[in-house]
Amino acid sequence: MTSEEIADRLREFRRLTVAHPLLLAAKDLLITGINEAPAGSIMMVFGPTGVGKTTLRLKVQQLLVEQSKPLMETDPGHLPFVAVEAAAPDSGIFGWRDHYRRTLVELSEPMLDCKLKPKWIHFAHDCQGHQLVGPAASAGQLRQALESAVQHRRPAAILIDEAQHLTRMASGRRLADQLEVVKSIANCTRTVHVLLGTYDLLAFRHLNGQLCRRSFDIHFRRYSAESQDDVRVFKNTVLTFQRQLPLDEQPDLLPLWELLYERSVGCIGILKEWLERAVIAALREGCKTLTGRHLEATALSAARCEKVAVEAREGERQLLSADQIRPRLRELLGLGRRATAPAAAEKTPHPRRRVGQRKPKRDPIGQPATLPRTACHGL
Repeated sequence: MTSEEIADRLREFRRLTVAHPLLLAAKDLLITGINEAPAGSIMMVFGPTGVGKTTLRLKVQQLLVEQSKPLMETDPGHLPFVAVEAAAPDSGIFGWRDHYRRTLVELSEPMLDCKLKPKWIHFAHDCQGHQLVGPAASAGQLRQALESAVQHRRPAAILIDEAQHLTRMASGRRLADQLEVVKSIANCTRTVHVLLGTYDLLAFRHLNGQLCRRSFDIHFRRYSAESQDDVRVFKNTVLTFQRQLPLDEQPDLLPLWELLYERSVGCIGILKEWLERAVIAALREGCKTLTGRHLEATALSAARCEKVAVEAREGERQLLSADQIRPRLRELLGLGRRATAPAAAEKTPHPRRRVGQRKPKRDPIGQPATLPRTACHGL
């Protein structure tokens, strides 16, 4: 098989998306939230690395395009969505100025090339009234240009992938300040913002009451080996991948499901990337099918899988279920079971006695002892 044929087969496999239940559930929650959440809301989608958050975002983007087709036909300037990746900061501190520029690029802002040239040092406007911003523009000016572009394009949502990078901040800066920026932009543009990232995003939850009121959480979890239903779905997903592998002969992967689960930690994204590597190894050797040897040679190391598993467990531990949180909430609000102080024993009123009636008391029982009579003769 030539290298071109191998590349063509791999491209077909990479385009494959398995609509497994957890992905479908997260997609339905996210698209419903975008369509029905109040304008300017913030949605957080978090889960372990490799669970398929980018695939989720692409699926939602396709749905948003389908929904926006009638509007795009009447308004060519409308964008169904804006998707941008929060870049990992080189200096260890997230740069909002760079993020604003990246978002403006995704907004397809008119005359953007002119805005990025060095000659545009000061704030200016083009003939259409759009702001022209050069490299010397401040973060505030870039933000103003961004808000203007979003209001003009009117996307249904702004999706920020790898949003855990927003938690990188300068020493002494409050974590709430980072999310306050997102909340402020969402509020000013009246646009739903979706933050997709790892469990590091949990640091943004419950920072203050206002942010809690404006944000919604979606937990895109992995499959758990402790759940029989999850094991069944994971096996079915393995069978689906098995049928779609670009090989001459279909392998039998079901007997190896425990190895596949162990080195994917129950994350479908990790599983698919692993199968791609294994298929490449098999095709380069000229093999017609995939074997356990190819899987073991291309799997993530046990140490790396352990790191992913530990992070996933910790994130899941922080996400207490509603049944565990609700008693604390009710107690905080004074609605829980409260110990009531025992009522004071009521004193029984004494009946009034008639004049001359003695007080009640215990009378002695039996005859009193008498002393012997002494002779008094001679007195």
